[in-house]
Amino acid sequence: MKLTVIAATGGVGRAVLVQALEAGHDVTAVVRNPSELDRKAPAVAVDLADPVTESLVAAVAGADAVLSCLGPRARVETGIVAPGTARIIAAMQAAGTRRLLTVSGIGLTTVPTEARPRPPRREPGAGPFMNYVTLPIARAVIGTHMSDVAAMEELLAGSGLDWTAVRPPRLTDGPLTGVYQVAYGTSLPLALKISRADVAHAMLAAVTDPRASRTHITTAY
Repeated sequence: MKLTVIAATGGVGRAVLVQALEAGHDVTAVVRNPSELDRKAPAVAVDLADPVTESLVAAVAGADAVLSCLGPRARVETGIVAPGTARIIAAMQAAGTRRLLTVSGIGLTTVPTEARPRPPRREPGAGPFMNYVTLPIARAVIGTHMSDVAAMEELLAGSGLDWTAVRPPRLTDGPLTGVYQVAYGTSLPLALKISRADVAHAMLAAVTDPRASRTHITTAY
């Protein structure tokens, strides 16, 4: 397949790039600084804080799928996900590219958004520990980031694209195992952690999975 990996120098992005190349896919990496890539691949320098550029449109044109691993590396970057994804969507619409997968996060059904100002109080599919312990702590610690990612998912839903939002819990630097749970359109009873390598594996598997089309998937051990 021809794949475009956005934010390919981040934790999940690096893993997606490595696994896609090892699987023999034709991969283009979209990054702010191509010199930070640790795998040789065609690269396009794009800053998603800037308006949509011809370079970004060209990078996604003809791709069988675009995999966005966009996310903040530090607290100062919080708030980049929804605006950056809006630019990715615009570029894909201009190029006529349809399949988009993004890294999202757990618990977003309970996060207020512009279109859903009064969300459910409990995350569907999540067990008591997640609903009463894990998610309240997450909202207290990274609530601004969760709001940004929830807004991103609303953009996906209104984009007209064939999208998938991959919702992982706490990310680790553990190895690729290929052994994890996946829930389609709902959460998992006890989604606590997963390695970045396995999130990448789940994203690549979801590219051609019809069950993952136009919905979110939760993945965890």
